[in-house]
Order: sequence, then structure tokens, then C-alpha cells
Amino acid sequence: MRPDQKRAVYRHAQLQRLLEPRSVAVVGVSERERAMGSRAAANLRLFKGTTSWIHPTTTVFNGQPCVPNISALNEVPDCVVVALPREHVEGVVEACAQRGVGGVVVFASNYAEAGDAEGLRLQQRLVDIGRRADMRIVGPNTIGVANLLSGACATFAASLGDVLNVEQARDPAARTPRIGLVSQSGGIGFSLSLAAQRGVAFSHVLTTGNSCDVDVADMVAYLAEDPGCQSIACLFEGMPDPQRFLEAAQIAWDADKPLVVYKIATGEAGAQAALSHSGMLAGSNAVYRAAFARHGVVAVNALEDLIETAGLFARLPATGTARGVAVATSSGGLAVICADKAEEHGVDLPQPGDTTRDKLRALIPDFGAARNPCDVTAQVQSAPGLLAAAGEAFLAEPEYGALVVTHPTPYGTDQRMRALDEMAGAHGKLLINLWTSEALERAEVRVGETLVHGAVMRSVDRCFAAIAAWHRRLDHRAAAPRTTQRSSDAGASAQAAALLASAPRTTLTEREAKQVLACYGVPVVRELVSQSAEEALQHFRTVGSAVVLKVESPDIPHKPEAGVVRLNLNDEAALAQAWDEVMANARAVQPPAHIHGVLVQEMVPAGVEIIVGGRIDPHFGPLVVVGFGGILVELLRDTVVELAPVSPMQARGMLERLKGAALLRGFRGMPAVDIERLSNVIAALSELVADQQAHIVELDVNPLICRGGQVVAVDALIVKRAWA
Repeated sequence: MRPDQKRAVYRHAQLQRLLEPRSVAVVGVSERERAMGSRAAANLRLFKGTTSWIHPTTTVFNGQPCVPNISALNEVPDCVVVALPREHVEGVVEACAQRGVGGVVVFASNYAEAGDAEGLRLQQRLVDIGRRADMRIVGPNTIGVANLLSGACATFAASLGDVLNVEQARDPAARTPRIGLVSQSGGIGFSLSLAAQRGVAFSHVLTTGNSCDVDVADMVAYLAEDPGCQSIACLFEGMPDPQRFLEAAQIAWDADKPLVVYKIATGEAGAQAALSHSGMLAGSNAVYRAAFARHGVVAVNALEDLIETAGLFARLPATGTARGVAVATSSGGLAVICADKAEEHGVDLPQPGDTTRDKLRALIPDFGAARNPCDVTAQVQSAPGLLAAAGEAFLAEPEYGALVVTHPTPYGTDQRMRALDEMAGAHGKLLINLWTSEALERAEVRVGETLVHGAVMRSVDRCFAAIAAWHRRLDHRAAAPRTTQRSSDAGASAQAAALLASAPRTTLTEREAKQVLACYGVPVVRELVSQSAEEALQHFRTVGSAVVLKVESPDIPHKPEAGVVRLNLNDEAALAQAWDEVMANARAVQPPAHIHGVLVQEMVPAGVEIIVGGRIDPHFGPLVVVGFGGILVELLRDTVVELAPVSPMQARGMLERLKGAALLRGFRGMPAVDIERLSNVIAALSELVADQQAHIVELDVNPLICRGGQVVAVDALIVKRAWA
């Protein structure tokens, strides 16, 4: 199978010989200490299996026999590390395939990443060899992989030596939750693994390099089924087939293994060619975010957030879904900061019940704050157990599912954190030790990283963002399965497809587009097309109220910018003048536009303007975009993207996530929008995008004017596929 063909992700059993080997051979060992082969051998010093060394002329290495080639080994190794220049790699990989090796790690570079035909050809040859033999390959151009549970560290990363020193000194009885780290970038991956020096426990550090065979998605799927890993931290740039990553994310979700992702390369170039406003706003990063949310992936916004957030998710309590969060601190200023960030991220800090309040009042001086956040004051310095006692009072209350304890000074915090950790475990609650001191390398904070129930975080913002992400994960777990019931009529798809097929041009006119919308039950504005000013006047008299004039042309998708729209025309003289103006502007468009006439539309009363649209993403398929529309859509950029179709309930959720959602509930005398009706229209439009994905490229309904129970589409744009 060629790499451009879709395949299912490798599961744990398919990667076990590669990533959990019983035997490892290194090809290319060297007496030179800094050579890749030498460093790979040094990084295997804690390996619990058997090692073999291979060099064409050396007979002894590290006090062990050294053989000249793969064929000379007495036993077939599970994993072979190839630390050779490119010109020698293929022969060794072929020999591994012939011997039945389980997996190969190739360090050599100058393959596909070089961008030349020869590098691509040589990389494809490695792929072909591996696939024929059912032998997994990591790389080429990889720093390697490290299984810290077994010591099978097939990597030349010099920094891993420091990580191994920590592992060697770690208490064997410690139950510190472990993070499995997956990184497309080897340099970043092994750099992040140095968090081990502050006490963070890793199960694996897996980097992929060129991913000619095994890629990020495979590594995630492997860790999802590995019992030694409690959460997965993943950093990646992109994949030729992101659906495979979502497949791996689903495996992690099914295994209830938290997956925390930092997606780099978040530019919006993928949407630059879009004609519609909504298409331009559905950029690659927004689409990834929507796909992540759909599959329960926790997305973080910064590299610095990745490891600490994964550490928190590794410690989630097995039971209990209480959403209340309590904050205990010895600093009034930190109490205010925590309250600010909790509000910003939508985290509830409920006030304690009477019993808990009485306990706090008995502990805290009168000048403290027996509330939430709870300020026990600087008296903690003379009474070191005060903060832990206040924390236990909160942990005992059922309304609280998590406790945040701030540590502004490092002195004596190790004992306090140990005591709080035991309390959190006894109550089945999550503890977060918020380390706000700049003494980042103290021994006390390293103690916090080794605890079982208490995560350490160094940023108030990161702390409450992670709690909010945990709550969203709980909501996703509790949500009913996605409904398959359609919002639109069963015959809508066929009717719309026929209209699309009959449209003579790739870009439909506004009137043609709204005919397609009407198939799905979307309410559209009443309108008539006119070929002359006199005909427009006749239509105006028929409407009997204020009207809008719009030039009807498939070549002018954005009418306001072209000056071919006039609003609120309520007398014949104004209408005649408007006709002349819009036609003059339309004729001035370059290149010359095909003009089908002028639409005379009923003027819809002012309301909240919503944009609903979508595009067909080459990787993720149909998307739906919802936001505040009209002429300010690109300026405000207040939009939400989801994979289409969505149910009315999911559509409501999209509306609630808009920053300006309060506008829908009534603002400055405007009537509240009928959210149920609007959600149904959004769901119907999402079905249009999904149904017609083979026929359309983009859809834009801008705006839907919403006022009370009125939801009316007053403009629409549809771009067909060239062959549709």
C-alpha cells in the first residue's frame, strides 16, 4: 500500500515489538562517544531486555560481543536502531525485513524532508520494504522513541540521559501518574521531556520524524491502549490525512484516556481562496478545533500549557462530576486573581454551605475571608497547617469537585502538598497546587509533581483554562449520542441537487441560491426580479412597503462592496434613482459582470444579523460556520465552526459559544431571538452543506435577520464544484 492510500491506524499490538521490545539491536555503534550509535547505546542503559551491537569491524562494544551484521545475530531482535548514513540504510532495513524484525528506527536524514526527487524515492523504498514484511518503521530523520517504563529508549537524544537519571532515582513504589508524550518534532519532544527534572513522570517520549510509516496518529492510538500511560500529550503540525488522527482520538476517547494536543502551524491559509465570508472564516485552525471538540480532544493554546495540562488530566478523579471549584489561599491578592480567571473561563466558584462556612470561620482570623475564594491570611506562616485544614473543609463538601490551593511562598509547602494530596485521594477530588512563586526549581515544587492526586500548575490562567476543559470533557461524556434525525424534509436533498445541476454557472445568483435554501425549509425574503426601472416600480407597488434593490449577478458575490445594493427605499423617486445608481455601479465592475436584472426585495425589519454558511474542507469534509453577520462579519470575526451536519441542540451550542451571544437574548430594547427557531434553521443549513458536498464548494447566508420569532434569509451565495 502506498503512503497516499488511507489505512487504519496501527493499534497497540501492532506496535508492541517496536515500542515495547524484549530485545533491541543497534546498527552503527561506535567508540566515538558523541556518535549517534554510541548515544543510542548509552540511552539503553536501563533497558530491561537484551541488547545487541552491530558494527562491520568492531568485535567488542561496551564489554559485549559485537557482530558484523543483522544476519549474524543468534536471535531476531524486536527492534533495530539504524544509526548509519543514508547510503547504508536501505540494505540494513532490507536485512531486518528478511530476518523478521518487528520494527526499525531510522535516524538518517536527507530523505523526503530535503524536498528532492531522490530523497522521496529512497524514502518510498523504505516504506515498500517495511510494508511487504509487515515491519514498522519510525523515521527516517527522527531523533527516536523512548519507552521509560521498560527502558527501551531507541534514541540518540543527549537530553534523555538527564531523564534517565531521574528515572533511576525515582522511588519504585511511587504511583505518580505518567504522561505519554507524542511529538512530530523530535527536538521539541525531547526538550519537553526534561520536565522530568522537576518531577514530571513520563511513560513514553515518541517522536516521528518524516513519518514514512508510523506517524503521530499511530503513536496516539498505541498510548491510548497502554496501561502505563494515564494521559497523552501530543504536539503536531499536520498530517496528509487528519481523519486518521481523529480515528486515534476516538480510540483514546473510547479508552477514557485524556488526549491533550497543541496543534502548531495554525495559519488560515487553507481558507484564503474562499469566495464566501463564512468560507474565509472557516480556516484550518478553526476546523481542527471543531474536529478536536467533536472527538473529546483537549486543545491548548500554547506550548507552555501542554505538559502541565496533561499532568492535570492524568490525575482526574475516577468518579464524581461535581463542578464547583474551591480556592484556598494565603494571599488576598491571589484570591482576587483566581476569581477573575475563574470568571473569564466560566468556572463556577460557589460559596460554601453553612457547615463548611462554620468550619472555615473556626479556622480563619476575623480579618480573613471565610468564603470562596478563601483567604486564610499570612497567619499560615505561624500556623502551617491552616491552609491544609481549610482545604479539607472544602474537599469534604459534595458541591466541590476540585480544590485549588495557591503556594505564593515555597517554605514548608512540600508537607502541605502531601497532606492535601492524601485528603484529595480520600475524598475522590481533584487537587491543583497553584505554584505562584518564581522560585521554580525548589525541591518543594518537585515534590508536588510526584503526587498522585494533586497536579502542579504555574499559571492562574492555565489552571482555570484546564479546569474549564475538564468540565467540557465531562459534558461531552454525559452528552447523548448524536441524533440522526433530520431537521429538513426527506426530499430536500434531491430537490436541491436538481436545482444545483440546472444552474448554468459555477456561482449561483442570489435568487438561485435562495431557491436551494427553500428546499430545506429555510425562510427566505419575498422578492421579484426586474429588468427595468419601470418594472421595479411595478414590483414596489405590489410589495406595498419599503424595499431593497440588489443587482442580480453571479459575478458579483459581495454586493455591498460593489455598491450594487440600496436599502429602505420607500418612495418611487428614491427607487428610480437607486435603480440608476446600482446599475451604473454594476456596469463598472471589472471584468464586466453578467447582469440578470435587479431584485426588488421586501425590506425586512432590523434585527440581529447572523451569518450561517460553510465550505467543504479537503480533509474534514462539510463544515458549518455560525457567527454575527452583515457587513461587519470579517471585522468582528465572532464565529464558531463545526463539522456538518449538526443537530438543533448542537446548533444552539454554537450560538451560546459566540462572544456576542447576549445580543440574541434581547439587547437595548430589541426583542429576544427565538433561539429554537434559529437553531433549527442552522441545523437545516448544515444538512444542506452535508447533503450537497459532492456538488458545492461554499455556502453563505449573510445575513439571516433575526427578530423575535422572525428568522429570514435576505442574501445567499452558493459556489458549485466546477464539474457539478
